[in-house]
Amino acid sequence: MQYKRACLKIPLYKNAIGAHHKYWLHLKMKIGIVIYFLTGLFFYSKAQPLTGFSATGFFNEQETTIKDHWKDVVININAPVQFHPKGKTYLIFYALPNGNSIEWTKGKKTNPGDDWHFDIQHIAAQTRYIRNLDSQNNYVVAYVMATQKSWPAWKKSTPDSIYIIKHIVDSITTIFNAFHPKLIISSHSGGGSFVFGFIDAVKAIPNNIEHIIFLDSDYGYADTMHQTKLVNWLRNNKNTKLVTLAYNDSIVIFNGKPLVSPTGGTWYRSRLMQKDLSTSFHFTTTSDTAFIIHKALNERITMILKENPNGLIYHTEQVARNGFIFAVLTATKFNNKKYFTYFGPRVYEKYIGD
Repeated sequence: MQYKRACLKIPLYKNAIGAHHKYWLHLKMKIGIVIYFLTGLFFYSKAQPLTGFSATGFFNEQETTIKDHWKDVVININAPVQFHPKGKTYLIFYALPNGNSIEWTKGKKTNPGDDWHFDIQHIAAQTRYIRNLDSQNNYVVAYVMATQKSWPAWKKSTPDSIYIIKHIVDSITTIFNAFHPKLIISSHSGGGSFVFGFIDAVKAIPNNIEHIIFLDSDYGYADTMHQTKLVNWLRNNKNTKLVTLAYNDSIVIFNGKPLVSPTGGTWYRSRLMQKDLSTSFHFTTTSDTAFIIHKALNERITMILKENPNGLIYHTEQVARNGFIFAVLTATKFNNKKYFTYFGPRVYEKYIGD
């Protein structure tokens, strides 16, 4: 397979099965060249736009969009204009939910006649809130979209899909290698298929993956494929975190039919994941009429399951009501100081752009 180069000179993906070792040797050589070039940019021009990036004109941000590099994949990368050289850099991959565009996922102030999707996630505004709250560190977001607006559909139609996903993560990471980024792999809805695709592509989850987030998106969890990898990853690095948010979708009736199968929703899959992880880690569990909360490893594993006695659909509401902020800042000093509340009033309103 051959794909058109993007403006950032990202290495081309080739068939990962036939010439796997030769491909990765060639890729490392190309990555080395890119790292050499970008290192000077990062360290000598803190406020200068990165190569291929353009200033957005508001909120001190710069971004770029990569198209036609990976078949049927579009990536928008949003970064701060100025990086704090003494802070950590977190590169967040946000795999889009089914049926959503990058613009809808980022969100904006809505006017009469605007599509309602612009007001249901606000990942851009939630990221700005995080940047303002944790001003010592750097947060970059890569919005990763399949052009079909469905990662499960993209994987089914794309040969070597899991290896392409890994190549996407590795290549985008390379752009910021001068800052030694820690990766946060996150997803909402069908975006979880992207996350599990990455996990399936590796023998062991790499140490630079510091944080995995499922925002009502762990439909694809399979104990035989994922349990051991998650356990080893959590054991081998004390900085790793796993956050899962889900709600009881098993009782929802939509258009006269169950919304999900008895074992296909995030309620079932999250409970299965927690049960599997509990064979290796000690959990504390608290519950009330609103939530069941499972925690282990000093909150490094946090799983919040929302009760749903009225059979409502909370799929996107979990994200919009500070879910992304909560998930990114779980097990940090910010999470326990009541700056924000998961499923509470939206705290990021002033960061919503036009």
